[in-house]
Amino acid sequence: MSGTVKRIGAKALKAAFHDGGEIALLDAREEVPFDARHLLMASCVPLGRMEALAGDLVPRRDTRAVWCDDGEGYAERAAARMAALGWSDVSVLDGGIDAWDAAGFPMYSGVHVPSKAFAEVVEHEAGTPYISAAELKALMDSKADIAIFDSRSYEEYHSNSIPGAISVPGAELVYRFKDLTPSPDTMVIVNCGGRTRSIIGAQSLINAGVPNKVVSLMNGTQDWHLAGYEVVKDATRRPPPVSPAGLKAAQDAAARVAQRAGIRTIDAATLESWRADTKRTLYVLDVRTPEEYAAGHLPGVRPAPGGQLIQETDVFCGAWGARVVLVDDNGVRATMTASWMQQMGWDAAIMRFDPAAPGLATGPYAPVVLGADAVTVATIEPAALQDRLTAGGTLVVDLDYSRPYRAGHIPGAWYAMRTELETALAKLPAHYALVFTSPDGALARLAAAEAGGTAMALAGGTSAWQAAGLPLETGEGHLASTPADIRLKAREQGKDVEEAMREYLAWEIELVNQMAADEEQRFKVLA
Repeated sequence: MSGTVKRIGAKALKAAFHDGGEIALLDAREEVPFDARHLLMASCVPLGRMEALAGDLVPRRDTRAVWCDDGEGYAERAAARMAALGWSDVSVLDGGIDAWDAAGFPMYSGVHVPSKAFAEVVEHEAGTPYISAAELKALMDSKADIAIFDSRSYEEYHSNSIPGAISVPGAELVYRFKDLTPSPDTMVIVNCGGRTRSIIGAQSLINAGVPNKVVSLMNGTQDWHLAGYEVVKDATRRPPPVSPAGLKAAQDAAARVAQRAGIRTIDAATLESWRADTKRTLYVLDVRTPEEYAAGHLPGVRPAPGGQLIQETDVFCGAWGARVVLVDDNGVRATMTASWMQQMGWDAAIMRFDPAAPGLATGPYAPVVLGADAVTVATIEPAALQDRLTAGGTLVVDLDYSRPYRAGHIPGAWYAMRTELETALAKLPAHYALVFTSPDGALARLAAAEAGGTAMALAGGTSAWQAAGLPLETGEGHLASTPADIRLKAREQGKDVEEAMREYLAWEIELVNQMAADEEQRFKVLA
């Protein structure tokens, strides 16, 4: 049953953060304006994608959900949609983020701020050791016994990395450490693009009690770039399979961390009882690699590779105060990730499962786009669309994120953000039939219904077009919306890249000072 939308004032919202109950704060703007300024506890859930994001971020339908924006009117529309989809306790921040600011409460810039701020607090309170890019270069030049572990996702490592580094995403560090570092005399340097995963990765190994000297690379690959050293593109070094001895060492290390951090291990029966608990939100996340998840995972469990979960917790968990169960096959990656989630303020536990057990699901995760199946719109198959494009008189409107749109879209397609669909459609050439597409076609169905008239949706979306062997084109294409959906990384920005890197690093470092004065943060670092 759908609920009505209420309003909540800034002071009441602040009190709600401290009353012990669950609460989800959702910002209905796109990522670029969100990046400019927002509330610390907010998850970015753009109006145009809320049906694809809200179900995973706020899975319990009677969780308190508060929407906000900067006066654009998106919050009211998102809240109304959410209530219509079945959430019963939905509010809008009265006066938007301006009201929060006017009340004298802290505002933040950047994305994934709770995660990035947490790493800065960890470095400050735990005293995580680090070295500079110049010091690392000197070690490399002197042929010192060192190992460089890049703790980002493999895709980020592949895009730009330090010579000699190997891809070891954050949750994999303790799991694979013994096999990658057989000698206790090897000095280990953990790096990422900036600071967060360098710090958390290095401190993970230190907390696990490895015998080696471990440091983070201060300011990561960006500082390496700023120092003028070679940045490698298309690196491919990855760890070998974990050996029995390596697994034993990793499990022993994880057990020490679990005991120190008080990490609880649950069984399948407990998980089912928690799933049945209507008073608490539960997130169940598989922290193994994407490849392992696709090969076989527990039904209903979402993928959240451990290093990425700590890097961008707000993408996976929207209801503050919820339970989090982290799943893997042997406890190592789940334990290390849970130890950080718990220190960030989440109620975390772990569960092991057998990846060879019967009844597992396979393939990548496909989020449910709420309401997409309930709308009645005309659809068109890829081959028929190609014929219509060849004949002329038809326009394709692509609702994908701007980065994948640039990487490959249907030839001639226009990029648009559904958040501002009416404005975008007004920019299109007149007298054309419209066909909407999105990666799987679900958001395209919703957009076609909103556009009305003869608008259609591409059956199966752009994925079906590709599967049919039809061509794609790359580049900017046609922009009906100014891309505001993705805050570009420093190295992707059109302005001076080095200056953008310096600005970003300064922003990250300052977060520890902002956290010292903010009572909203829930960090409890095991120093």
